[in-house]
Amino acid sequence: MMSHTSRIRAHGRAFAHIAALHPELTALRRELHAHPELGFEEHYTARRVVESLKVCGVDEIHTQIGKTGVVALIHGRRRDSGRMIGLRADMDALPMNELNDFAWKSTRAGLMHGCGHDGHTTMLIGAARYLAETRRFDGTAVLIFQPGEEGFAGAKAMIEDGLFERFPVQSVYAMHNWPQMRPGTVGVNPGPMMAAADRITIEVTGKGGHGAHPYLTVDPVLVSAHIITAVQSIVSRNVRAIDNAVISLCSMQAGDPGAFSVVPGKATMVGTVRTFSPEIQSLVERRLNEVCSGVALGLGASAHVRYERIYPATLNTPDEARFAAHVARDLVGDEHVDAEMDPSMGAEDFSFMLQVKPGAYLRLGQGGEGSCFLHNSRYDFNDEVLPLGAALHAGLIEQGMPLSDDPL
Repeated sequence: MMSHTSRIRAHGRAFAHIAALHPELTALRRELHAHPELGFEEHYTARRVVESLKVCGVDEIHTQIGKTGVVALIHGRRRDSGRMIGLRADMDALPMNELNDFAWKSTRAGLMHGCGHDGHTTMLIGAARYLAETRRFDGTAVLIFQPGEEGFAGAKAMIEDGLFERFPVQSVYAMHNWPQMRPGTVGVNPGPMMAAADRITIEVTGKGGHGAHPYLTVDPVLVSAHIITAVQSIVSRNVRAIDNAVISLCSMQAGDPGAFSVVPGKATMVGTVRTFSPEIQSLVERRLNEVCSGVALGLGASAHVRYERIYPATLNTPDEARFAAHVARDLVGDEHVDAEMDPSMGAEDFSFMLQVKPGAYLRLGQGGEGSCFLHNSRYDFNDEVLPLGAALHAGLIEQGMPLSDDPL
C-alpha cells in the first residue's frame, strides 16, 4: 500500500492499527481539500472535525476556542500521572487559485489548501481514532485543531481564549509536511525550527513634478531604489555571519502607470524580515530605521519605517525535541530521522504555543526531489504519509505518558 511501509519498525503498532484506516483518512483529507476556508472562517472544517471526533469516540469536544478552534480530550486507561500532552494541527487554507485538475480540487475560487493543513488535520483525526480505541497511556491527550495559522495568529487567539488554562498540558507538539523530504522521514532539531516573521512598510516622501524637469522634484522612486540596495548592507555588514537574518522588500508602489512623465510625491515599499533571536530582530529594526532615514535625508526626502512583529521564532525546547526524535526513530529507524535539521527562514504561529509551553515542531517528509513545494498552485498533500503522521502523533502520547505495565 505504501512505498515506505518497509521502513516502519516492527514495534510500530500504532502505524499498523492506523494503516487499516488509510482509505477513510484519504477520503476525509480529500474532502477537506475540496472545501478550503481562510483563517477564522473554518466553519465547515471545524464541523467535519467535530463529526469525525465523535466517530472516533473521544471523551470531550470543546468548540469555538480562538473563534473556530476545536479541542478534544482523550483519557488514557489510567490518569494516575496527571499528565497532559497537547498535539496541534492547523486547519486553514490560503487565498490562492488552485491549478490542479484532480477530482478533489478546490471547489471555492480563490481558495486552496496549498500548505497541507488538510493533511495535518486528517493525521490528527487518525491519531484520535487510534488513541480512543486503544488508550495505552497514563494521562490525557489534548488534541488541538487550530484555526488561522496563515497570517491570522490563530495559535495566539486560542491561547488568549484560555487554551492552556483550560487544558494545562505539560508539553505540546506539532508537525508540518515537508515536500523536500522523502516519505518515511522525519526532521527536528533542539533549537530554532522556523524564523520570526516581521512585516516592514517603508514610506518615502519626496516632491512630485514633471519627469522632464527632475531637478525641480525630489524623486521618491530614486530614493526608494537607493534604499532597496542600502538595506541589504544590514545583513551583510551589521549581522554576524554566524547569525541568520533575511530582509526582503517584496513590493513597491509609486505613481500611476498611465502617467509616464509624472514624478510622484510618495513611494511605498512592503517586505519582510526573518530572524531567529530577539537581539538580531531588534538590531535589524533599529538599523532599518537608521538606514532608510539616512538615505532619504541624503537625497532630500524623508522616510518612515513601520515595523510590525507578526510571528515570533519557532524555538523547540531541547528535551522535548530529543524526545520527539526518539519517538520518530522508534517508528522509522535512526537512519530516517534528522535530529539536527537545518531551520527554515519561513514562519509558523505554533511559535506562540512554544513561548508558553515546552514542546517541539517536527517536519514529516512527504515528497522528495522534484516535488511541488508549499504555497504552490499545483501543490497537493501526499496521502501516502497519513498513517505515518498519525502514528507519530500517537507515539508522542504513548511514550510521553506510558503505562507502567505496558512497555513499548
